[in-house]
Amino acid sequence: MKPITAYVHFPWCLQKCPYCDFVSYAKPRESIDHRRYAEAVLEELARRAPELRQRELRSVFFGGGTPSLWEPVQLGRVLDAIQQTAASVAPHLEVTVECNPSSLDEERARELLEAGVNRLSVGVQGLDNERLDFLGRLHQADGGLTAVRAALRAGVPRVSGDLIYGVASGDTTRPREQGPEEAANEALTLARTGVGHVSAYSLTIEAGTRFGELSRRGRLPLAADDGVADSFLAVEAALTQAGFLHYEVSNYARPGEEARHNVGYWTGIDYLGLGCGAVGTVSRPDGSALRYRNAKNPERYMHAAHAGEPTTEEEETLDPETRLRERIMLGLRLRDGVDLEEAATALGVHAWPAARQRTADRLSREGRLEIRNGRLTIPSRSWLLADGIAASLF
Repeated sequence: MKPITAYVHFPWCLQKCPYCDFVSYAKPRESIDHRRYAEAVLEELARRAPELRQRELRSVFFGGGTPSLWEPVQLGRVLDAIQQTAASVAPHLEVTVECNPSSLDEERARELLEAGVNRLSVGVQGLDNERLDFLGRLHQADGGLTAVRAALRAGVPRVSGDLIYGVASGDTTRPREQGPEEAANEALTLARTGVGHVSAYSLTIEAGTRFGELSRRGRLPLAADDGVADSFLAVEAALTQAGFLHYEVSNYARPGEEARHNVGYWTGIDYLGLGCGAVGTVSRPDGSALRYRNAKNPERYMHAAHAGEPTTEEEETLDPETRLRERIMLGLRLRDGVDLEEAATALGVHAWPAARQRTADRLSREGRLEIRNGRLTIPSRSWLLADGIAASLF
């Protein structure tokens, strides 16, 4: 039976972060109609049920926005319905909820556990008050660690913490850059709480965000590229020494604690997207796939769902070669890489056109790509170049 995962998007947060380009809208907690939104997602699920009824459900991920704001009883209704709709549910189903420290305490963690959640991903993002303020976060330095410890005390089986490094706070005339030692110390401090997983990302400036606009106008302090690279290496060294495996460019896990939902995404498993702004990708028998995006406006999404109308705003068909290129791009971010020949065979396309073979041979000679029995991997020393290396193989 073919596997599938489910992603459920919750579009609201208490405050929009200036670097965030996800579908999210600032809204006071008391103004959110939790039940109405859950009913809309359930209506959409009923229409998309055929995609689940022949599949094994591998994981469910609630992202946002800030899904830890969602009333757990409503989140639980959606989770239960997803599991009941699938043909079968994988043993030890991973159910993750993204949390902001400002909306996670021990009581909320216990409520999420009771709703069926078994993994929390906490947006710590940093342990320095000035940088957290610069990033627009609502919590202070101790708030992130307090939230993580609350989740662990509540008995959540698996807890992950997110960090952002490569941050320069202050202003463009006197930027205060986070050094590699600071980045490593933050990662170690988070690891010592007992979390089983750490995601560590460099700050990325996206168009359409407040930071993107400030950067365009030359008014955003930015860390130097060399400093960001040094921080990446320092975080890697610190977490490796602490017993974490660097299994994906931006992700570290203790043995057995890898994020199964994300690994499914990186390895090309279909995912059903539910909720306002959610994206889904579902394969077809001919090797192509349908990718869709739901309406980004919450009111428009809920109105369509309750009226029995399509919630989809955009659709595209991915041909097999495009899907293979995605597999290369995402798979090469993993320590285990991508089995190119297996992926190509499954999609019905040629793994080694002449141009790709020539490029792969050159990258191999340069020590930036390893090829063993059809599996491609990038040595960890070249992971900072992973996206460019992958794109050259298209």
